[in-house]
Amino acid sequence: MNEIDTKNPFSSLGLSNASGAKTKENDELGQAEFLELMTAQLRFQDPLEPMENGDFLGQIAQFGTVSGINELNTTFNSLNSSFQSNQALQASTLVGRKVLVPSETGYLGAIGGLNGSVELEQSAQEVAVRVTNASGQLVHQQLLGAQPKGLSNFAWDGLDSTGAPFPAGQYSITAEVNRGTSVSAGSILSVVDVESVTIGKAGQDLTLSVSGLGNISMADVRKIL
Repeated sequence: MNEIDTKNPFSSLGLSNASGAKTKENDELGQAEFLELMTAQLRFQDPLEPMENGDFLGQIAQFGTVSGINELNTTFNSLNSSFQSNQALQASTLVGRKVLVPSETGYLGAIGGLNGSVELEQSAQEVAVRVTNASGQLVHQQLLGAQPKGLSNFAWDGLDSTGAPFPAGQYSITAEVNRGTSVSAGSILSVVDVESVTIGKAGQDLTLSVSGLGNISMADVRKIL
């Protein structure tokens, strides 16, 4: 059985925790310490000026309020821990999957092609997708024809006209959308591979590390493929 890293329980899932949380000693006044102090205060109080009942009850009420807040904080911390654990389990299923994200840069691996989508706010008479290399040279063009509103998919096998593969690396993707009366650039979404997931601090999104493009926010993912 594999040992579990208690400092980072997410490591067994191929995840990392960016919170860097540290254990903090509890130096707050507990119930036992409070009662001990109250007993000492009553024992050594000035007999000529004893503590008023109202003051005594006020201290008890104040401690009860603070104690209630501490219990509430403990509950919230427990809920946050449960949420983060659930988030980690969900994130672990993304490693090795493909996701669709807004990016005009696609990564061509040593094996496989380059895929993505053009997002259209309305239908178009013709959509042309162009792929250029780092030098700005056109290496691929695909005419998608007339397309309806929504996502129009494109795919490039990464081969030239002779069937030879292009070098692996980043390629720029653009789309020209012709609606008859106007021509404009289309929004590009690229298909990328998720290599790892980083769990942020409470309230922060997951960060995905994707092949060839670096880190992206989980909030930017449009579709899990």
